[in-house]
Amino acid sequence: MSIQFDEIPVLNTESLEKADLDQLSAAFLLFDKPKGRSSFWGVKLVRWASKIKKVGHAGTLDPMATGLLVLGLGKATKFIEQIQADEKEYIAELKFGEATASYDAESEVEQTSEWNHITKEALEKIIREQFLGEIQQTPPIFSALKIDGKRLYEYARKGEEVEIKSRIVRIKEIEITRFDLPFAELRVVCGKGTYIRSLANDIGLALNSLAHLTALRRTRIGTFNVESALDENQVKTLFGKHD
Repeated sequence: MSIQFDEIPVLNTESLEKADLDQLSAAFLLFDKPKGRSSFWGVKLVRWASKIKKVGHAGTLDPMATGLLVLGLGKATKFIEQIQADEKEYIAELKFGEATASYDAESEVEQTSEWNHITKEALEKIIREQFLGEIQQTPPIFSALKIDGKRLYEYARKGEEVEIKSRIVRIKEIEITRFDLPFAELRVVCGKGTYIRSLANDIGLALNSLAHLTALRRTRIGTFNVESALDENQVKTLFGKHD
């Protein structure tokens, strides 16, 4: 009999003392990815700690980003695409007046512009008029999206030009949680395939300036929340008997 989504246990901070791992054949594990680590590093950590070979994550986070990775263990991996399609929430910090090739702080500043003319009211207006609902967005060249069998960052690293087509993404909410020029912090609720780096870049251009992403934290995927996610040490503790 195949397992159903709502029957799969969730391994999180509430599971540390009561998880029954002896007969574990399927589980979702909520992991709080630290800055500077890849999403696949999180997968490898859980594989090593749990001794479960079949582990996958539901949505990549860039190394610069922190926050929620939902990992599918064992038979739960078949639901990864379902989770990837869920709504996501991020906290994003933008810096106005500077642009980078990657649209974030992972690459050097290539262009600068004025930013003193930007006001909170102007930012609110441009968000309301141009960046809510279904919008056209072009993915950044430094991304894992594939074109003709190659990931975009492979083209970028070789200096090769490639046509990147815009696509429709859905942004449900954008809330300004901090405004302290040249920085602004946004809470973004969006659908599958939205690049927050592209959003930062596009907002900067729409305000007759430039902008790039300086920090990003994913706080929610569907009903899964980072508040109950495990850090690296807690993952090791959860599966401590396998060390």
